Amino acid sequence: MNTQKFKGAIGILTGGGDVPGLNPAIRAITIRALREGYRVIGIRRGWGGMIDIIRDKKHDNSANFIDLTEDLVNRAGRTGGTFLHTSRTRASHVPAKHVPDHLKDQYNKDMNDLTPEVLKNIDFMGLDYLIPIGGDDTLSYAVRLYKEGVKVVAIPKTMDNDVPGTDYCIGFSTCVTRTIHMTNLLRTSAGSHERVLVMEVFGRYAGYTALLPTMAGASNRCVIPEYKFKIEHLTELLLADRRNNPSNYSVVLVSEGAAFEGVDMMFTNMETDMFGHAKLGGIGDAVSAKIKELSPSFNNGQRVDTINQHLGYLVRSGDPDAIDSIVPMAYGNLALDLVLKGIHGRLVILKNGRYDNIPVDIVTSTKKFINVEKHYNTDRLRPVYESFIDKPLFLI
Repeated sequence: MNTQKFKGAIGILTGGGDVPGLNPAIRAITIRALREGYRVIGIRRGWGGMIDIIRDKKHDNSANFIDLTEDLVNRAGRTGGTFLHTSRTRASHVPAKHVPDHLKDQYNKDMNDLTPEVLKNIDFMGLDYLIPIGGDDTLSYAVRLYKEGVKVVAIPKTMDNDVPGTDYCIGFSTCVTRTIHMTNLLRTSAGSHERVLVMEVFGRYAGYTALLPTMAGASNRCVIPEYKFKIEHLTELLLADRRNNPSNYSVVLVSEGAAFEGVDMMFTNMETDMFGHAKLGGIGDAVSAKIKELSPSFNNGQRVDTINQHLGYLVRSGDPDAIDSIVPMAYGNLALDLVLKGIHGRLVILKNGRYDNIPVDIVTSTKKFINVEKHYNTDRLRPVYESFIDKPLFLI
């Protein structure tokens, strides 16, 4: 019989895009918290689950939150994605059509701030601490709750690796690993047909998921959101790379947020999520088409065809790699360390190879981008890495 004194309740949620490593983080938090005497509540669908609760003890809210057990998290802990599910809900900016039915009479504006309901729901669940796992969008709302008095300890997650204050976000390593692997797979077709391989990867504002695989040798060139490029120059470089390759092909990685010089980002449509983001897409198609169009100018008048591939969700699905199995375990335990010490308002991080924590409001006070001057050669359209001394694991 467990006679350990009950210490309180901890809520965990995952928001934004799914990545491998979320379930290992949930597992790490849950197992240790339970053994320390805490109740652990998993909140479903990120902030979406926090606004949809009906505050009646007799009502079945299992679609919004559940008690987590060792057995449950152990079964999920080795898998990708998030078994708690996720959403891009922003509880402070909920359009009228997304307001839960039981709140529509009270919140009937075009855009509604449901934070008062979230705070009441936190009290209803009896949460003493909240551990959100997400990117800068998810965590920016966590900062709002912290300023409202909620005890928040945050964990950074995004395969773009663009949460400020930390060298590493859960999901990044698996994304880079998959990108390298799938680029190498597609080389066989590019070489067989003597084409230019154009691969569009994720990266709305930061180009880490294109730059790092290129640094690892997966591609000849990359274009990133931080620098608007000339398509003529890129084509010239890729055709030279193709000539210099005995197999007569070349490869470029294109961040989804990259843009031609003088042109804005490309979107599949202008419908935005609650964080104001329209769905990006199309730059890979545009680059591919322009390379074919311009290729005769750099290939003795002969057109060169392309292979155009969107990696998309392939790099964020499936099981986590080694780093995305180990770092989430460490981040989960770091979060529990803070809870056990009564510390909150913090973001757990990796900095210069060391685990640490910093104030959570770093998420809303700055942005994280590639330093083009230090890490990207704008003439060669590839990464710069002159010295590795004193650099972090992923260099940038």
